[in-house]
Amino acid sequence: MSSYRIVQQGESRSFPVAHPFLENAAPDGASCVFLGAQAGDAFQKARGSREQAAFIAIELGTECLGVHTGESSGEEGSNVVGIARFRMGNSDPSPVVELVRQPNTQDSAIAAARAAFEAAGLKVAVCGDFPGRIVDRLIRPYLNAALRRLDEKLATASDMDKTLCLGLGYPEGPISLLHRTGLAAHHDVTLALYQALGQEAYAPARRAQVAKASGRA
Repeated sequence: MSSYRIVQQGESRSFPVAHPFLENAAPDGASCVFLGAQAGDAFQKARGSREQAAFIAIELGTECLGVHTGESSGEEGSNVVGIARFRMGNSDPSPVVELVRQPNTQDSAIAAARAAFEAAGLKVAVCGDFPGRIVDRLIRPYLNAALRRLDEKLATASDMDKTLCLGLGYPEGPISLLHRTGLAAHHDVTLALYQALGQEAYAPARRAQVAKASGRA
């Protein structure tokens, strides 16, 4: 496994507390993982020495990896990958790392990054370079739809959650999940995806808009 060091710039949503992945890092690691809300800025300041690394990883929000690496001819594939662990609001991050690749990202970089995360007990899913990656792209329209059906009085929140939990085996219903993790946080993510993708399914549902405007979580 390639050794790696961590450069943190701002709070990390993927690793907000101690984790084996952080503990496994070495100050002089050959590869580099940029974490935090300003991970992309830190990458830009250090990008001159990236060629020698087995992999470079940049923590992403909802943005594309190409925002940081470029997409001009020859720049859409290198040893740089994007990373993120899915979180609903301020709940604990999931054990899955979404590993983002561009069209010509080096297979060796994907393999090296995967090995580093798996050595820390995390699971890895590789995806293309799209806003929101896999989980947000799939779950946000579902959550918006649940909120809209609640507005339409399809059923009470309790009955909607109960039906999905008992009928489909979900561990938690969508309305309960949103109230536990924050409607305002859901608003922010869906708005960013709606602005990036222009698809109505991502437009924040009314209840999320109200929660954001009122300052409630």
